[in-house]
Amino acid sequence: MDNKLRIAVQSKGRLYDETMELLSESGIKLTAVKRTLLVPARNFPVELLFLRDDDIPESVANGTADIGIVGLNEVMEKEKPVEVVRELGFSRCHLSLAIPQHIDYNGLSWFNGKKIATSYPVILSRFLKENAIKADIHVITGSVEIAPGIGLADAIFDIVSSGSTLVSNNLAEVENVVESQAVLIKAADRSLSNAKQATLDELLFRFNAVKAAEGKKYILMNVPKEKLDEIIGILPGMKSPTVLPLANADWCSVHSVLEEKRLWEIVGKLKAAGAEGILALDIEKMIL
Repeated sequence: MDNKLRIAVQSKGRLYDETMELLSESGIKLTAVKRTLLVPARNFPVELLFLRDDDIPESVANGTADIGIVGLNEVMEKEKPVEVVRELGFSRCHLSLAIPQHIDYNGLSWFNGKKIATSYPVILSRFLKENAIKADIHVITGSVEIAPGIGLADAIFDIVSSGSTLVSNNLAEVENVVESQAVLIKAADRSLSNAKQATLDELLFRFNAVKAAEGKKYILMNVPKEKLDEIIGILPGMKSPTVLPLANADWCSVHSVLEEKRLWEIVGKLKAAGAEGILALDIEKMIL
């Protein structure tokens, strides 16, 4: 029996790029992936199955893949018997209703009787029903945003990341309906073998270590012992900083972890309190 954990992933696009980055940072080394459907790892019992994003929920549900990494929007749209194991925090976007910029929008009732173009009819239909809106859903695969400009629809319902595509097509976002991000999914009605579950547990452990290190800096400095309590009070350490002795008995070395966004604010306070030789280093992984 093949005990490799098979992971369905998107074959191209932003989610593909960020998934490959996460796997690489988690120590997963792959063989060449270009123009290949199934790619094993060289150093870990997983293999990647490259698919269109909208095929991933079905592949996990029917057992073609053991788990999948896909946008939550696709999970919601396809309505397959899968469950979200972990939110992964990247490829964030949202699904929104957008209308031509020149229209004076006055609320959801504007959509009554309108034609809305979308590639996500299931999510849109549910939203319209929940809000008692009766509109005509026009299903389009591909460039949904051009539909109002060529007279195919009055509005669109589509993925929005930066919003630049809407602007370039003279559209304005008026209702944010669903927030999405990359998620790890598995079949809701089927368990993994013990070996594959152990592999998944290790993979999630590595993912956690990579994500925990994001936006963090490892900081170390030399501190006069008489100023140690003041320095410790400044540091927002995860628990408490590490304090090590130095050759000079009047000084010690202090090590801690802090949020990168607060680095310069805290460094200024540390210097004012008497810290010297301050070093701030990148953190690759954090094993919590």
